Amino acid sequence: MQNVIILGSGCAGNTAAIYTARAGLKPLVIIGHEPGGQLSITSEVENFPGFPTGINGPELVENMKQQAERFGAEYMYGTVDAADLSKRPFRISIDGEWHETRTLIVATGASARWLGLENEQKLIGRGVSSCATCDGAFYKDKKIMVVGGGDSAMEEANFLTRFGREVTLVHRREEFRASKIMIDRAKANPKIKWLLNTGIEDVYDVTKGEVTGVKLKNLKTGETWDQEVDGFFLAIGHIPNTKPFVGQLDLDADGYIVSHGGARTNIPGVFHAGDVEDRIYRQAITAAGAGCKAAIEVERMLEAEGH
Repeated sequence: MQNVIILGSGCAGNTAAIYTARAGLKPLVIIGHEPGGQLSITSEVENFPGFPTGINGPELVENMKQQAERFGAEYMYGTVDAADLSKRPFRISIDGEWHETRTLIVATGASARWLGLENEQKLIGRGVSSCATCDGAFYKDKKIMVVGGGDSAMEEANFLTRFGREVTLVHRREEFRASKIMIDRAKANPKIKWLLNTGIEDVYDVTKGEVTGVKLKNLKTGETWDQEVDGFFLAIGHIPNTKPFVGQLDLDADGYIVSHGGARTNIPGVFHAGDVEDRIYRQAITAAGAGCKAAIEVERMLEAEGH
């Protein structure tokens, strides 16, 4: 029987582990299918407070893990594949093995949608990114490309014009999912160029270890061509990792956990932290703060119950 199981080992899960471990609760942290979360694929982090010269993403999450372990947190490799939250103690299946816990913190995050190109995966953190706020500053006076047709694509393209000398927005269709106000704002920005009815065939150049260009295709004519680009940003959405909780936790239409105030879910004793609930900010520091909130909720609940 665990006092608390924490699902996820990104900023949210690791921060929750530090706090609950310092409270003497001996948390069990399930590392998940993306160890370290989004930061594990981020080469340089310059906006996390306390690191004036920046820090490597994997190094930052490893430091957090070691800090939690120092206070007694236990980490276990595995992925949650089922959950029974119908009564306490809750039952969590990790790779087919059931574990019981008095409280649960769901910090499973949201995985960025990728195009599925082979070279795209190899260049993540080396010019391919899913977060303009995180990585935009690395592309000052460079050529930037944004892929997507929703509000987030318009917002990221606008944001990236602060840094790049030109920003090209690529979309597969002529119509956008984005709201009119966001489209109008992007169209009014003289630094944004538009490539509609256009698909991405490939990203270059793996042999150089960085993005140098892309292969594009006109989806109406079939014509293909190469275009130089330094930064390649995907803004085609995220997928919250909440599948095991469907029908138990309150989720919105896209699968994100619906907050019931603070870090609480609709089930007492189950708490959320990080991008699994946050679809707006998605920053390492906000995820860490959310992990802190969830941990404090757990501490108070267990203390009130005499554990």
